[in-house]
Amino acid sequence: MAIIDWPLAERPREKLLSKGAPALSDAELLAVFLRTGIRGKTAVDLGRELLEQFSGIKGLLNASRQEFTATAGMGDAKYAALQAVFELSRRAMMETLQRDSALTSPKDTQNYLLHVLANEQREVFWCLFLDNQHRVIASEALFYGTIDQASVYPREVIRACIQHNAAAVIFAHNHPSGSAEPSQADKKMTTQLGKALALIDIRMLDHIIVAGSITVSMAEMGMI
Repeated sequence: MAIIDWPLAERPREKLLSKGAPALSDAELLAVFLRTGIRGKTAVDLGRELLEQFSGIKGLLNASRQEFTATAGMGDAKYAALQAVFELSRRAMMETLQRDSALTSPKDTQNYLLHVLANEQREVFWCLFLDNQHRVIASEALFYGTIDQASVYPREVIRACIQHNAAAVIFAHNHPSGSAEPSQADKKMTTQLGKALALIDIRMLDHIIVAGSITVSMAEMGMI
């Protein structure tokens, strides 16, 4: 049965308009995004299949163009639209960080870093550059590594800090292996970076580890 033949209150778009987006399931939200199904399948059916194929929303958002468009009914137009939604979400989080102090919104900071790092398949070393009021000036990846290691060079970190005229920084990197516990190498690297930055009067506020859906703050653990 086509969605148009469903009771009005059960149609995803009408349900969203009457009850709000949180009332919809993941598949229903995807159905609103997809707008139409294909022969023999409603948009909700397609949503369920996409979620199963890519192991959830995060996997879907991080699917490559080739992987996404290989699915029946999913072409370049839908892939581009989905990537646009993902980027808008990231930018909305960044606007919050740029408006508020990172020290007064640590959860927003961790959520943002989770958003950008959680599904990376290799280690990425990320940096938030902050002004004197600890608002975000810029956010960027500084180093890319392998599945279990990323080489970090203090000299390059300092160069980036000076380029952005940062007064403070928050570092982050992901653990694709799934363990969020800071390793001995993480602790050593953090200490080295802290000492190097202190020489040029830049504060290191935190180093956050991202593993799957978990974030661990080294500052909260008393390691900074």
